Amino acid sequence: MARNSSSALLRSLLRSPDETLVFFCFNLCSSLFFPLFLFSSSIFCSSSSSSASNFVVINSEQGFNSSLKKAQDDNLPAIFYFTAVWCPPCKLISPIIESLSKKYPHVMTFKVDIDQEEIRKKLEELNIMSVPTIHFFQNGKKADEMVGADVARLNQIVERLYSTKN
Repeated sequence: MARNSSSALLRSLLRSPDETLVFFCFNLCSSLFFPLFLFSSSIFCSSSSSSASNFVVINSEQGFNSSLKKAQDDNLPAIFYFTAVWCPPCKLISPIIESLSKKYPHVMTFKVDIDQEEIRKKLEELNIMSVPTIHFFQNGKKADEMVGADVARLNQIVERLYSTKN
């Protein structure tokens, strides 16, 4: 599908805010657009900044190190969400992560912008090569990892690790 026909298709699908949204990912190699996700617009309703006390935006190396240490040493259930402001899949999944942080208030969620120069070395140590990347901590250890914006998988992992249901 060529770029112009993709734009026309997107405009036709987005006739009203309540209709299905289609996100496209630009493939730099072939100059084509490919559909990434089909979702109802209702999942994008949460605000861009969470007011929950269990959602923390990390802005420094010290903040990152202390948050990681707390998750490991205190056996804190935690999610580390590695993101970038320029990343379309990150923009897709960010409100879902914020919503999950409200649904699971016993789980700390740490949002880390990978473009912070002072944490680059730590990101290399953690092998963060793509965004979004999400690390899930349980009982002081990394219990799972997800790379990409797979909403269904994100929900499955969070439910499996952090649900208080028996």
